[in-house]
Amino acid sequence: MSQAIAAAPAPLPAPALPLDTALRARASRVIPGGLWGHLNAARLPEGYPQFFARAEGCRLWDADGREFIDFMCSWGPIVLGHRHPVVEEAARAQAARGDCLNGPAPVLVELAELLVATIPHAEWCLLAKNGTDATTSCVTVARAETRRRKILVARGAYHGAVPWCSPSIAGVTEEDRAHLIPFDYNDAASLEAAAGCAGADLAGIIVSAFRHDMGVALELPDPAFARAARAAADAAGAALILDDVRAGFRLDLGGSWETVGVRPDLAAYSKAIANGHALAAVTGAERFRDAATRVFTTGSFWCTAVPMAAAVATLTELRRLDGPARMRAMGERLRAGLDRLAARHGLAIRNSGPPAMPLMQFADDPGARLGEAFCAAALRAGAYFHPRHNMFLSCAHGEAEIDAALEAADAGFAAVARLG
Repeated sequence: MSQAIAAAPAPLPAPALPLDTALRARASRVIPGGLWGHLNAARLPEGYPQFFARAEGCRLWDADGREFIDFMCSWGPIVLGHRHPVVEEAARAQAARGDCLNGPAPVLVELAELLVATIPHAEWCLLAKNGTDATTSCVTVARAETRRRKILVARGAYHGAVPWCSPSIAGVTEEDRAHLIPFDYNDAASLEAAAGCAGADLAGIIVSAFRHDMGVALELPDPAFARAARAAADAAGAALILDDVRAGFRLDLGGSWETVGVRPDLAAYSKAIANGHALAAVTGAERFRDAATRVFTTGSFWCTAVPMAAAVATLTELRRLDGPARMRAMGERLRAGLDRLAARHGLAIRNSGPPAMPLMQFADDPGARLGEAFCAAALRAGAYFHPRHNMFLSCAHGEAEIDAALEAADAGFAAVARLG
């Protein structure tokens, strides 16, 4: 009698890949490099997610459901907190009436009036979509008004992602940058020498709100440097352009260089202007109004109404809350906590930049190896920090959230201490 042969056990199902991993694989087949630009998570430590499912206040959840306290705020646009109810209600109300129309909705005028009333140097404004739109428009208006070509630009500064200012040289020609003259941020003598090189062909000087080059310690503007920039522009009859795309409305509602007592002729805003809705603005002094009228700047979506309604609500709420003071206070709490924890673990760190837009680096860590280890461990403990780029606080960060993030930071410091 034959014996029954036992059936082979069914194979175990393959473990499911994390959704983020699966999405990256799919994206790599249809998107060059998996993702473009600064949001590509391949540049972050291992374990950082690329895809996110939702966000609320100062917290966000990745595609696999992990929750983090957010210290990048969508790389700056979220200034009140994700999905702020006042902003989202204003956006919904405008969407019910219309968004992309044959021309702007009345909210365009309301927002323009609000910007001019809020920003002391501003006599007029133009609206666009991205920071690059705004900085490029500023440069173009400066050249149109002065009928000159040369623009002074700080070495290493980031002003956008088009050929005249992109940090990449791929696809960029020498002609694209033929009329840029470099100087060193916070070095008045360097700036004055660059202005001398430009001579009678100087159209404008473009400066960031503070020095925020990637991977190096941040530098607040030296008031003497800011005054020298103003004087150099005045002496040449050129435009002083403030690139306030990254810092605008976080440091001072009137413009970031209000903190050093210097006002520009032209300024570029984006990021925090509409709490995550796509919008940018150029503000200008009266002298440049005619040039702004003559320059042709436009875009298919530059007059969409929903972001403008969101911006009116955002700016109004920032003023009601005294948003810059609130973010500064929470940034100082975070900074003090990081200093305390680092000392407890016997580690040397350097905090730089404004408290609302901080950067923490380890001493003797030029390649950010320690910074990456810190951030990876803190991420696993629930705080989303960045090892090289300035971070961002929002008005949604309160004491409880900062303290919870410091608990995650403690895990990060412990990981670094174990590296020896």
